[in-house]
Amino acid sequence: MKRLLVWLVAAAGALVSVIPFYWMVVAATHDGGELFASPPPFLPGDDLMANLRSLEESVHFARVMATSLWTALVYTLLSGLVSAMCGYGLAKYRFKGRGLLLGVVLATMMIPFQVLLVPLFQMMASVGWVDTYQSIIIPFLANSFGIFLMRQAFLGFPDELLESGRLDGAGDLRIFYRIVLPCVRPQLGALVIFTFMSQWNAFIWPLLMLNSAERYTVPVALNHLIGLSHVDYAGLMLGAFLATLPLMLIFLLFQRQFVAGLLGGAVKG
Repeated sequence: MKRLLVWLVAAAGALVSVIPFYWMVVAATHDGGELFASPPPFLPGDDLMANLRSLEESVHFARVMATSLWTALVYTLLSGLVSAMCGYGLAKYRFKGRGLLLGVVLATMMIPFQVLLVPLFQMMASVGWVDTYQSIIIPFLANSFGIFLMRQAFLGFPDELLESGRLDGAGDLRIFYRIVLPCVRPQLGALVIFTFMSQWNAFIWPLLMLNSAERYTVPVALNHLIGLSHVDYAGLMLGAFLATLPLMLIFLLFQRQFVAGLLGGAVKG
């Protein structure tokens, strides 16, 4: 009976979680006017292709998806590399001011992002990076959460293995890439998921920096479907549904790696 009760609670929670996604799929296949009918539609309709054509004509959604995917992948790769290298340096190198530097990194996590908007915008304008891709990628590469996460992962790495690598003639970079990084795959997989999702869902900063329609990311492009007198709800739902697909894919891919890293880290010898 206890197991049955647990399964019932889990099933109810899963159902509540799935309902918004199901409604998003249903709304993406109906005309915008049908969504406010009484009662509203509960089954998929026949307007999926018409909504897709309308979405492409309105915001060139295929180009927007490609732009978001490119910027998110570049940001994830560079930010993950910077976070891993900074975390490794803070965990395994002894130098004066290391504790102070770690405190500064942690302190930046408490600064609201809205406080940084004006000075960051002035900085980007001063170097001529307004309406460029680098303006939405480079300012946030040194992610304090990622640095702290990777530092905590590297703290548990045995120093004896580092010394063994140095005795075998390996340099610091080779030790880092060949010995240390493969052993922190769980944390690295979690960091990849986190950084990709944060960049993919970023809205305020790209909205401020990007002025050209050909450089819009998905959240900025979908925002332009909301007008003063008309809102394309069907287009919004379809765009939101398509925008969740890369997130699901990246999560499923790196979830396997995450689990594999956990199981591999449990084997000693």
